[in-house]
Amino acid sequence: MKENVFDVLMYLFENYMDEGTEFQPDQEAITYELTQAGFPRGEIGKAFSWLDGLSALRNTDDAGQVRPGKSNAIRHYTAPEQEKLDEECRGYLHFMEASGVIDALTREVIIDRLMALDVDGISLDQLKWVMLLVLFNQPGQEYAYHMLEDMVFDEMQGHLH
Repeated sequence: MKENVFDVLMYLFENYMDEGTEFQPDQEAITYELTQAGFPRGEIGKAFSWLDGLSALRNTDDAGQVRPGKSNAIRHYTAPEQEKLDEECRGYLHFMEASGVIDALTREVIIDRLMALDVDGISLDQLKWVMLLVLFNQPGQEYAYHMLEDMVFDEMQGHLH
């Protein structure tokens, strides 16, 4: 079983998302639980680092106020971003921004966290889950989170039938 950091993040999200963004788990206890579930310690450490990076990128200023995310700029992807995020992923990000589900600043946090994953390429499903993780951790993004959550779970139900 070859588990990667994305698998650890998914496990944490699925098992701890009900705790809310203020949840401050005992990292040792969760590491123990994750190793018992079969995740390698190295991937667990990478997942915690990834989450620390996400916390550092919250869209707030020093006073704790949400920064505005409106922008008319066109996003050009770097060569490494284009290698990791195929045309379908980039198109989906553009669609979600054009639809008003995410703003430019949130898009940048999502891209940053996608690039921080230790994988060669990102699937559309992985992109959607990372978007959920980012929106879940961004102040003022509750509505966008619930919209995307409904879309993702509706799509999953469609695949099951």
